[in-house]
Amino acid sequence: MSRFTVRLPETLHVQLASLADREGVSLNQYIVFALTRQATLAYTVRCIPESEVAQQRATFTALLQSLGQGSPEEVKAVLDAREPAEPEPELTPDIVARLRARIAGKAA
Repeated sequence: MSRFTVRLPETLHVQLASLADREGVSLNQYIVFALTRQATLAYTVRCIPESEVAQQRATFTALLQSLGQGSPEEVKAVLDAREPAEPEPELTPDIVARLRARIAGKAA
């Protein structure tokens, strides 16, 4: 286990101590919990509001309709104009292959 010292504003210290007391745990335990929770949020799937989903669907539908009316050259030009996205560093070729195999297995 590691140890580090941190300086807190007095008001934050009092607030954290109060929250820890309400939970019936030590201040140290509460701070470890709070930091763990915050770090975990970065890896948590979050719900997208229904209004945003509807907007994305409308945009996608409009894109499909515009592509459906275009010539193959126009479709290629739109696809070529897409913003490039770099894969996440953790997404190795092995992981991609396993994901493709799982998707193919479910589609069959």
